[in-house]
Amino acid sequence: MGRLAFLFELTTEEFANLKSRFATSSWGGRRKRPIAFTEHGAIQAATILNSPRAVEMSVYVVRAFVKLREVLSSNRELARRFEQLESRLDSKLTEHDEAIAAILSAIRELMRPRDPPRRGIGFTAKLADDS
Repeated sequence: MGRLAFLFELTTEEFANLKSRFATSSWGGRRKRPIAFTEHGAIQAATILNSPRAVEMSVYVVRAFVKLREVLSSNRELARRFEQLESRLDSKLTEHDEAIAAILSAIRELMRPRDPPRRGIGFTAKLADDS
């Protein structure tokens, strides 16, 4: 069985996102990417310290991770529903685009000037039966 990782270093993208969220200047402050605890690492650190404050913090950490999981799962559900809505709209828009193209084509056909009927050269007799 693999070793559990309790600490990890933030990626460059995560660190940049963290700096932008807290309005940290790009030239001042921390130069290295920070080390962060995983959920299990934070709980393990709190239990090792074994003080009332550490126990209180471990409960706080667990609640924070539970809340984070809830937010992530709701975001996944929202993303799934958004994709469904987007695909339905795409199909409707495709149908509407085709209908609009047909209407525009019909309007162009109506706007095209008709050639006036030409009379033949010379004398032609029109009889009542000719249409």
